Amino acid sequence: MLPEVGSPVDDIGRLPPGRVKVGTKQTAKTVEQGNARMVYVAQDADSRLVGRILQLCKQRGVPVTFVDTMRNLGKSCGIDVGTAAAAVAEE
Repeated sequence: MLPEVGSPVDDIGRLPPGRVKVGTKQTAKTVEQGNARMVYVAQDADSRLVGRILQLCKQRGVPVTFVDTMRNLGKSCGIDVGTAAAAVAEE
């Protein structure tokens, strides 16, 4: 379980198609390349999966929003399964 950082959001709406990068690997890559505008992390994600992403976001000043569940984050990304993390890339 991740450290409590405010209240997680349960509905972030639909993320912009074409600009959203889904999954921990794609999210980390987007942040590393300096292309992430915002990162979303599921509150119920295993901290071993998202710990690196949270460190990268802190180092690079990328804002992070916590979503209550992986399922809700996946739904917002337009996929039928849950995801631990997602990034919205710069235009």
